[in-house]
Amino acid sequence: MASRIDSARVAALADEPLDWRFKGLPASWWGRTPAQICRQSPNLFDDGAVSPVCVLRLTSLAHNMVTMARWCRRNGVELAPHAKTHMSPQLLARQLGAGAHAVTVATLSQVRVFRAFGVSEVVLANELVDPAGLRWLAGVLDADPAFHLVCWVDSVAGVENMSSALADAGASRPVDVCVEVGLSGGRTGCRGAAAVDEVARAAASSPHLRLVGVAGYEAACGHDVNAEAVTRVRSYLAELRDAVVRLADVFESEEVIVTAGGSTYFDAVADVLTGDWPAGLTVRTVVRSGCYLTHDDGLYRRTSPLRDGLLPAMSVWAQMISRPEPDLALLTMGRRDVSYDQDLPVPYGLSDSHVVKLNDQHAYLRLSPADQGRVAVGDWLEFGISHPCTTFDKWPMIPVLDNDHRVVELVRTFF
Repeated sequence: MASRIDSARVAALADEPLDWRFKGLPASWWGRTPAQICRQSPNLFDDGAVSPVCVLRLTSLAHNMVTMARWCRRNGVELAPHAKTHMSPQLLARQLGAGAHAVTVATLSQVRVFRAFGVSEVVLANELVDPAGLRWLAGVLDADPAFHLVCWVDSVAGVENMSSALADAGASRPVDVCVEVGLSGGRTGCRGAAAVDEVARAAASSPHLRLVGVAGYEAACGHDVNAEAVTRVRSYLAELRDAVVRLADVFESEEVIVTAGGSTYFDAVADVLTGDWPAGLTVRTVVRSGCYLTHDDGLYRRTSPLRDGLLPAMSVWAQMISRPEPDLALLTMGRRDVSYDQDLPVPYGLSDSHVVKLNDQHAYLRLSPADQGRVAVGDWLEFGISHPCTTFDKWPMIPVLDNDHRVVELVRTFF
């Protein structure tokens, strides 16, 4: 079942007036609503944007959603995009409209954000053992029969903690869980088939849990796409497949979920975890990529299976404020504004210049000889980013621009 989202609640975001809280946006917009602003389709920079400012490109977003939806259909997988990337109900509504079946999140606080907008199908790609969180979840599940959530379990202790907390909360609906298969040297998840089976059977034995599938995360040890790394990923995914077959008589749902797939190896996930399941075993393969939506100019430009088909849709504009040396420019963009955990920002329109360092509020741009005469103090420069997850979280509101830099939407994020 595809997820619902409350379109009226999403639309209501356009009626909340702007003020000083939203960095980068023109002061002339204060006191006006996004709906009022976007009806006039202003040019962001002519209206007085201040540096730095993060933007999204409408045509690239639309292209990426269509491209990913077509790929999922061709490969027989469902998409539950990881919304920790953007934490934006408006962007999620677009993704659901383009064919996504559910939303993936990483924490209970993120669940709460999307529940506030009526999202009905949620994948919590993590363990949940917090009694307070489980009490809240039990209340939401009991209050809304149309709300469905699935999370992970990776230990008998976790199963026991969840069961005890749900019993204390008086939960009437069981919580759906997938047993998580871990990767040696990786993050969470059961290590080895024996542990997987033990945890799965413990979950199935609990009256407060319902075992519905197998989950994993194949990029827990990195994003290399060389032959050795891909072979290791495929071997790990085969462990997930084996667990599904081995536990066929333990699952408590008519359809079994098998889910993996970040933004680097979802092609391997589709290849290993679809097709040729044993007779009588109905399996839904769910990928959880989040970064396909904006793609990027760094990590996923190198590693995405659709790197030749997706377009970078996010950039940060910054102003040059200093040329202290002929080959050095300082810009009003730093670690508070742009991602730096995977790669440094990439300047557009320059021949061979590179950002070499970021401070909290400054970028150091080393200028090539060919570029030294092309830029001056006061110029605006546009930068591509690497790893959108850690750029989105720095911007509470992001303008969406058409090809003429006119504002067509203002996107709220809730981190």
